Amino acid sequence: MFKQSVTRTFLRFNSTASKPTGVVFMNMGGPSKVKDTYNFLLRLFSDGDLIPLGGILQKPLARFIAARRTPEIEKHYEEIGGGSPIRYWSEYQCTKVCEILDKTSPATAPHKPYVAFRYADPLTEETLQKMLDDGIERAVAFSQYPQFSYSTSGSSANELYRQTLKVDPERKINWSIIDRWPKQKHFVEAFAKNIEDKLNEFDALIRDEVVILFSAHSLPMDIVNRGDSYPAEVAASVYAIMETLKFKNPYRLVWQSQVGPKPWLGGQTAKIVKKLEKREDIKGLVLVPVAFTSDHIETLHEIDIELMEECENPHKIKRAESLNGNEHFIEGLAELVKDHLASGQLYSKQLELDCILGGEFATGTFKHPREIFGKK
Repeated sequence: MFKQSVTRTFLRFNSTASKPTGVVFMNMGGPSKVKDTYNFLLRLFSDGDLIPLGGILQKPLARFIAARRTPEIEKHYEEIGGGSPIRYWSEYQCTKVCEILDKTSPATAPHKPYVAFRYADPLTEETLQKMLDDGIERAVAFSQYPQFSYSTSGSSANELYRQTLKVDPERKINWSIIDRWPKQKHFVEAFAKNIEDKLNEFDALIRDEVVILFSAHSLPMDIVNRGDSYPAEVAASVYAIMETLKFKNPYRLVWQSQVGPKPWLGGQTAKIVKKLEKREDIKGLVLVPVAFTSDHIETLHEIDIELMEECENPHKIKRAESLNGNEHFIEGLAELVKDHLASGQLYSKQLELDCILGGEFATGTFKHPREIFGKK
């Protein structure tokens, strides 16, 4: 029965080929202006999927933490240019992807780009309403977290479901989702090229001795211990990149951006960097933001400013460029969407298990992916 439902959904997609296909980049987002920082932090700390503060305490604690942290975080955004660039890069990448798809996937053209952020404008409900106004009847929710976590990709999908019930209760939009892509070829190759470029800035005599540190956003151990797939998928990305580089340098995967007193996934980026940069036998370090597809505060401030200021030998440390407007990477994103649309697949086979292991702790959302991806 379910296979028949999937087939019917796919046929509906193909029967409306002359109508636009919405391509929706989903991400955490960031405040484009300093004045938006409090609202961004409040939404972030209110999300129990990402930062589980505990039941009825979630909202009051979120308000307290957001108010306390806003002045400091506002200064950070001021220091990186007055806001996060993540909206700019998301809209740029999605627009370019749709331009490519119009040429490479004429059967699903035209393709219309959208961005839906979890904690900043444009919020999911705003994007949904715009899509309805534009007459979109089918759409691909494209997670911009390459490695799946129920706390990030899952949280965005949960919010899509909640807002669909409010904004599109008649389910006019047929959805499918690209929920993970940790080893996508262009993604891997683009990062490998950026690492090579940074290694080439070191003297040839020491270049192969430089340590590559892949830094990914950490995750609370509460979530890891539920069986979340994120640590394994980040490790898969790292291994694929190092395969492309032929393992010619020593490397490690480290974790950044821990918040609050609870245990998080480690070792922490800052602690590992400080330990290594002081050693004479470590000739250099290259930091790689492997879980981020574009620059934002975790790269531009946490690594480029805070970490460098705390180091004794900042001249030994370089950061590989983020993917941002990388043409090869964007071509890979377009290829992902093209292949996804051609497959007729509504979501990955992993997503059902993600819901079983992580969904137990979510509120007001779907228990099975078919409740949102594909019509019943």
